[in-house]
Amino acid sequence: MLMRKVPGFVPASPWGLRLPQKFLFLLFLSGLVTLCFGALFLLPHSSRLKRLFLAPRTQQPGLEVVAEIAGHAPAREQEPPPNPAPAAPAPGEDDPSSRASPRRRKGGCGAPAHRAPREATAARGNSIPASRPGDEGVSFHFDFNAFRSRLRHPVLGMRADESQEPQSRVRAQREKVKEMMQFAWQSYKRYAMGKNELRPLTKDGYEGNMFGGLSGATVIDSLDTLYLMELKEEFQEAKAWVEESFHLNVSGEASLFEVNIRYIGGLLSAFYLTGEEVFRIKAIRLGEKLLPAFNTPTGIPKGVVSFKSGSWGWATAGSSSILAEFGSLHLEFLHLTELSGNQVFAEKVRNIRKVLRKIEKPFGLYPNFLSPVSGNWVQHHVSVGGLGDSFYEYLIKSWLMSGKTDMEAKNMYYEALEAIETYLLNVSPGGLTYIAEWRGGILDHKMGHLACFSGGMIALGAEDAKEEKRAHYRELAAQITKTCHESYARSDTKLGPEAFWFNSGREAVATQLSESYYILRPEVVESYMYLWRQTHNPIYREWGWEVVLALEKYCRTEAGFSGIQDVYSSTPSHDNKQQSFFLAETLKYLYLLFSEDDLLSLEDWVFNTEAHPLPVNHSDSSGRAWGRH
Repeated sequence: MLMRKVPGFVPASPWGLRLPQKFLFLLFLSGLVTLCFGALFLLPHSSRLKRLFLAPRTQQPGLEVVAEIAGHAPAREQEPPPNPAPAAPAPGEDDPSSRASPRRRKGGCGAPAHRAPREATAARGNSIPASRPGDEGVSFHFDFNAFRSRLRHPVLGMRADESQEPQSRVRAQREKVKEMMQFAWQSYKRYAMGKNELRPLTKDGYEGNMFGGLSGATVIDSLDTLYLMELKEEFQEAKAWVEESFHLNVSGEASLFEVNIRYIGGLLSAFYLTGEEVFRIKAIRLGEKLLPAFNTPTGIPKGVVSFKSGSWGWATAGSSSILAEFGSLHLEFLHLTELSGNQVFAEKVRNIRKVLRKIEKPFGLYPNFLSPVSGNWVQHHVSVGGLGDSFYEYLIKSWLMSGKTDMEAKNMYYEALEAIETYLLNVSPGGLTYIAEWRGGILDHKMGHLACFSGGMIALGAEDAKEEKRAHYRELAAQITKTCHESYARSDTKLGPEAFWFNSGREAVATQLSESYYILRPEVVESYMYLWRQTHNPIYREWGWEVVLALEKYCRTEAGFSGIQDVYSSTPSHDNKQQSFFLAETLKYLYLLFSEDDLLSLEDWVFNTEAHPLPVNHSDSSGRAWGRH
């Protein structure tokens, strides 16, 4: 050593170190050991090493939920939830609750009782043992037989003997719509199965960027339509895909609104129609992944949620949330609480109501943009079409879905409708009634296709209005629906544009090419269906059949249905997209239009804004989610 070469140096120990030097060496060595030992706890994937040194500790409530929201599934073997709900009867069969010793069957369309091997694995990966606190949502027992016994009508109606009217026109019309659904599904299955939507011209699939990496939007959106049309084989194909291939371990950024109305809504309705646990479990799990969107200063959710980080998007003081988006969560989130026993879902949407009740509204109107940071309106733009539409729809449907106990929703709806009538409602020189858009007191005299749902909404709410207003609202609903029909009738294709104006002597027509497209939207036929059920006026079936013929002539392609780019052209170009809502909404509403009223009776069901049926609360008690307001 160097120290031994120094003259006069006398070694203090066999290692040539004096006592102070030895102390410093030992201090360095002990620090090194501590660092290495600590690394066992700090480096990734060290949980197994931790278990060698640390005693087990009690699991904190909800950790599994938080882990999955953040995109990290709990690393342990899991078991299927206890007390699965019995399956609903297949279409055409008796309710199992009416039989002695009913047997559980897989699928609403009579599938065998065995579970596919991949689904057994999926069920274990998506459920949590009941002994784990904070995981009650999946292991929670929902009495499906009791729920079905409270429905006032069979889900698929009385199923009258079709042999009594084998050649009836309405039956042929209904069968035609069913054939269109079958064609749309088979085209999707052949060219795009598992993708979010079909591109029929190029015969491939499309994913888009709205769903954060979730796939199969068309599958989820189609489940209840396939079921009610009794397309048994196709329903089983869709159900098998959900069991085996619908995975939630995604990491993209998703639209809270679109995931809720399409995926959550579709899974909830599939469960309520069939009793299949896979739909309930995946709905709850996906709902948990949306909860971080509500972590804002006001509790008003942001429009985008990151599945990777579990955070909400774009949190700046100037950012805003959209009324139609954060206002269209109430139906689904109450049912998530009802099926999971977890009150957090109901609490989130009730807080939205609380904020909206307190905030000052200009002339009683609800502007379309609200800051989730400050809780103030960002600008005074009011529309019953895009950006505002389904907020109003969910108010009246919340009242109906609660078994007419949600007085808060009822009052908010009728107050808003009165303000809309006062400030937005107009009649054109040609006698067409329309709902304009309001920008700080200045009206844009146009309606969007999306606003055409309002005829059906107003009809649906007419019965529970003040007695002196009921006839008025029924007439108003009919007039608005007539205006929307005119937007179809005045085009070359007999399909309606994305938006239409009332100015310069032109009424109910688009004024520029950028508003002349049709993307298979459902809102007009939605209103036809509601007006038919309320009035049984044959004009609504006639108008609906005109839409069927136009869809067949202009939107049907070799490999599915496509939107068109100009409704005023007799030879329109296609947009190469079969929207998932075409199967969820447009074809479903057309089928219901040509069916008996007890098929998905409005006494038992409300439709979310993607046309997924959710049941009315007929229970004697308020239930876990409903409460009294």
